Amino acid sequence: MEPVSAPEDLRADCSRCAGLCCVALPFQKSAGFPADKEAGDACHHLDASFRCRVHAELRPRGFTGCTVFDCFGAGQRVTQAFGGRNWRDEPRLAQPMFAAFAVARHLHEILGYLAEALELPAPRLRERVRREFHRIDALAGAEPEKLAATDVAAQRQQVGPLLAQVSESVRARASNGRDHRGADLAGRRLRGAALRGSTLRGALLIGADLRKADLRDTDFLGADLRDTDLRGADLSGCFFLTQAQLNAAVGDASTRLPERLARPAHW
Repeated sequence: MEPVSAPEDLRADCSRCAGLCCVALPFQKSAGFPADKEAGDACHHLDASFRCRVHAELRPRGFTGCTVFDCFGAGQRVTQAFGGRNWRDEPRLAQPMFAAFAVARHLHEILGYLAEALELPAPRLRERVRREFHRIDALAGAEPEKLAATDVAAQRQQVGPLLAQVSESVRARASNGRDHRGADLAGRRLRGAALRGSTLRGALLIGADLRKADLRDTDFLGADLRDTDLRGADLSGCFFLTQAQLNAAVGDASTRLPERLARPAHW
């Protein structure tokens, strides 16, 4: 079977995108933006070459929402699917481009989890994960109209149990893992907590204190880490943690991270 996409194909490359996240998606003050913006309206900081004029100053200017967003490479893929044409030069393309992007960014997120799962110590599940990767990749690479009609929720429901099995296989190495799936841990004091091998899948951790916590081999899929204090925490070996989640948290030079993730500049 052919190999999965290279990691760079699942990373956002704004130089190859028609600024889709800056126009197709809405902005809301409650979600870390300085003002509301309707979906389909271009951000006024988007320049003629589809680049952000204030990219280096997003946090000081109140665009925290931009710093914690990741299209997982869907932006450049959809742009490429339209053969170099774009919504600004041809306004009639706006609706189909935006509709395709709205679906593709979710499918690419799923692809990111599946690609990571292939690298995790769950050999008995690897071939199933590979097949699911190629199936989702085919959906993401479909013609824009067909792509836009894809039921994302159904795809998540189909892939979710497999990723859960991978998680269980990885976490089985730890003897004291805890099940915090979907738990409301917002604001909880968990400093120094022994959470190695736990699942925090879908957990609400807004403002939680996880300083110096042991989070090795922990599943973070879908966890809300906005303002979670990870200073001094050990996240080495954790999985299904995205760069966007990490960017939303608080950390420092002593926070131990998986090699695949970069230390956020604001830490």
